[in-house]
Amino acid sequence: MNVVSNGITAAVTLFAVLLGGWLSTRGQDRLWRREHARQWRDIRLAAYRDFLTAYREYVAFTRDPAANISAVPHPTRLGKMMPFFDEIGRPYMERMEATKTSARLVSEWPATVNAVDQLVRRARKIAATRATHDAGDIPAGEFQELWAAERDFLAAARRELGLSPMSQGATGWT
Repeated sequence: MNVVSNGITAAVTLFAVLLGGWLSTRGQDRLWRREHARQWRDIRLAAYRDFLTAYREYVAFTRDPAANISAVPHPTRLGKMMPFFDEIGRPYMERMEATKTSARLVSEWPATVNAVDQLVRRARKIAATRATHDAGDIPAGEFQELWAAERDFLAAARRELGLSPMSQGATGWT
């Protein structure tokens, strides 16, 4: 009877050790996944913040009366113009393009990537229009389209980051 009792005790002990190890591993895995998700959320937030800053600087430059911008027809998109900046404006364009690529690289959701692309297209359209208009003569409708694209990007990014939706009163530049 002693051998059976010792066997049962050993089996129960072994089972408890295995169960404890499995529960510990499972808990550690859950913690690792949570930390991994938090790190990627922080990376995305930084990329989206940098993109928005570069986009705003790009648009602010296009609104500068001293900005020297030219535009030529797009080689593959009929009816679309491509803006070109002088050496003063080129860093704004390059930064927006670089941060756009970074935002696309870290984005997990296609809706966010599409919103980034749409916002860049609208900003480029403002710049191309600025090439043929004075800074104060850019049609208001183009800015309304730009701000709508900005709101769409913000909404998509907030959804991807797990943040609550923006209030309905949020608008573009004031």
